[in-house]
Amino acid sequence: MRYAMTGATGFVGGALARQLREAGHEVVALVRDPARATALTELGVELRPGDLDSTAALDALTTGVDGLFHVAGWYRLGERDGSVGDRVNVEGTRNVLLAALRNRVRRVVYTSTVAVNSDTQEQVVDETYRFTGTHLSNYDRTKAEAHDIALDLAREGLPVVIVQPGLVYGPGDTAQTGQLIAQVVRGGRPLVPAAGGVCWAHVEDVARGHVLAMERGEPGRSYMLTGPHLRLVDGLKQVAAIAGTKGPRVLPERAVRATARALGAAEKVVPLPPGYAAETMRASLATYYGTSLKAQSELGWTPRPLDQGLRETVDALRRG
Repeated sequence: MRYAMTGATGFVGGALARQLREAGHEVVALVRDPARATALTELGVELRPGDLDSTAALDALTTGVDGLFHVAGWYRLGERDGSVGDRVNVEGTRNVLLAALRNRVRRVVYTSTVAVNSDTQEQVVDETYRFTGTHLSNYDRTKAEAHDIALDLAREGLPVVIVQPGLVYGPGDTAQTGQLIAQVVRGGRPLVPAAGGVCWAHVEDVARGHVLAMERGEPGRSYMLTGPHLRLVDGLKQVAAIAGTKGPRVLPERAVRATARALGAAEKVVPLPPGYAAETMRASLATYYGTSLKAQSELGWTPRPLDQGLRETVDALRRG
C-alpha cells in the first residue's frame, strides 16, 4: 500500500512510519522542514514539504494514496497563548481531513486522545462516553473539537477511523512523561502529585493500533488504544523499582490544589512558565481513564503489560 502521513517526525508518528516501512508499505510524509527529517529519509519515507494550513501541500499529500494517517498534533500544558492549539489541532485537522475527502482517500485514521473526555473522575469510560463540561486545558478542548470535526466528516462520507491513545510512553519519548521517567532512572526525585491517573500504553503498541485501525477499523467509529490505568506517581515508582533508584517525591493532593488556586490568581497578573501554570496543576490531578476493550475485540489490539514496557524503556535509557 501507499500511505500518507502527518506527524511522522513525532513520537508516535515516527514509530508508525517505521512499522509501515518494515511491513513493505510506501510512505509519504508531510514535513515542515525536510532537513530535520533525516531519520525518515533513512527509512525510505518520501518527504513532502508543507504545513497543515497549505491546501496545495495537503492536496499533493493525499492524491494517489491508499490511506492517510493524520497523527500530527499540538500538545502543551500551561501555555499562555492557546491559539496554536486551535490552529494545529482544530483547523489543521479540518484542513487535512477535508483534503482527504476532496481527493477521495479510501481510508483515513485520525489520532485523537482519551483527553477529549477531560477528567473522568476515577471512572474508566468507553467510546460511548461524552464529556459536556469545561475542559481542564486548551489541549483537551482543542482535541475534543477536532474529534467532533472527524465525526462530522464521517457523517458526510469520509471513511475515517478514530483512535484515542492515553499516555504514550517508551524509548525516545522527550515529552513530560519521558523526561520524568529518565529523571527517575538517573536517580532523580521529581515532585509528582499523589493524585492524577493515566492509561499507560507503549509507543510500539499504539503505533500498531494505528495500523490495525487502518486495516480493520469501522469508518465512523472510535477506538481507545489504552493500556493499564495507573496513577502517574505509581507508574514512576514502578520505574524506580526496576531501575533500583529512590523514585519520585510525592506531593499531597491538597497542596497541589492550593497551589493551582494560587497560580490561577497569579497568572492573571504575570506570565508563568508552563510547568508552573494553574492549567498544568489542574491536569496533574485529573484521571484520564479509558478502556481498550473495543479495540481488543474489533481490531485484535492488545497492549503489553506495564512492567514489560517499563523494563524495555529503562533498558533503552541505560543503553543511551
